Amino acid sequence: MKLLIIEDERELSASIVTYLSSENYVCEQAFTYAEALEKVGLYDYDCVLLDLMLPGGNGLDILREIRKRQNPVGVIIVSAKDSLDDKVRGLEIGADDYLAKPFHLPELSMRIYAIIRRREFAGGNLLHSNGIEINLPAKLVSVKGRPVVLTRTEYELLLFFIGNAGKVVSKAAMAEHLSGDMADMLDSHDFVYTHIKNLKAKLAEAGVRDCVKNVYGTGYKWIEL
Repeated sequence: MKLLIIEDERELSASIVTYLSSENYVCEQAFTYAEALEKVGLYDYDCVLLDLMLPGGNGLDILREIRKRQNPVGVIIVSAKDSLDDKVRGLEIGADDYLAKPFHLPELSMRIYAIIRRREFAGGNLLHSNGIEINLPAKLVSVKGRPVVLTRTEYELLLFFIGNAGKVVSKAAMAEHLSGDMADMLDSHDFVYTHIKNLKAKLAEAGVRDCVKNVYGTGYKWIEL
């Protein structure tokens, strides 16, 4: 899952990135109002961590812009301004949660997980598709009780496919999801094909075939059989 951390305190931002990366999240950073506004306009995220006090502007205005665009991304306000007014205003505008500084990183991780689970997978801990069972908290995949060992990238790709079931997704969209804004710097997205090929092979070995369809010249689609 891909996160955007909007936080001008670079040391704190780095600590958040280090911890959440160890939890298998893809993390991107923005340190100013302008940079944050640009990123939420260009890229898709599963959750945004939003500080209110930013160089160049107020985080609540970024939240307003996100919701104005009808962007369904989960938003957690992370701010030292622990006033009731700020919390109420943020929730009224469309934030999903509010966490006051200082906070414990494991608590932040659980709040992120709860929002993503609620938004993407209807609140359940187990995700099912085509005989595949995914234990979301444990990040374990199995078919008929037999574990399917996936790399981090293959696991993220599987969730991305299932979360977009029935939709054609381009290689560019998958590259952005897997590598964040680094995707813009890549000469090609051929690495996506390699990961898809490996994922399909592991699923086929477990008895799950023909879920990922190649839509010629467009991208790929996850089919519910």
